[in-house]
Amino acid sequence: MRIGIGEDSHVFGEESPLILGGIEIEGCNRLKGNSDGDAVLHSLFNALSSAVGKGSISTYADPLVKRGITDSRKYLTLIREVYEAAGLTIANVSVSIEAGKPKLEEHLPKMRKAIAASLECGEDAIGLTVTSGETLSSYGKGEGIKVTSVILLQ
Repeated sequence: MRIGIGEDSHVFGEESPLILGGIEIEGCNRLKGNSDGDAVLHSLFNALSSAVGKGSISTYADPLVKRGITDSRKYLTLIREVYEAAGLTIANVSVSIEAGKPKLEEHLPKMRKAIAASLECGEDAIGLTVTSGETLSSYGKGEGIKVTSVILLQ
């Protein structure tokens, strides 16, 4: 078994749909970043890469962004190929999202489905939680979104 921990955070940027957990969320600005800014998928990537002893997301994503590939689901495909080549599969995924805005609870089932599709695992292996952090951080105050992920590969 292998455990990986990953984090990612972004501040809010320009007006357009927010991409988070592989889905579009209307009514909130997108997150700033070279790619689509999907902090959930970036955090998952870092956790998966950590579990197999590889580099951070920028190692993989930066060359893709230069080629115009900004969809974070493509990045997960790359790291999925790495852990599958090592004979590993997803046992469990835990994702904690800290954000003061938007309210995300209603979007979690759709995110779970999208993440499971990207990782090619069952939805029952995906756990998602959200917190405002009681507005103690800039994320809880609505200035951006921070995500922490823990992965168990078997």
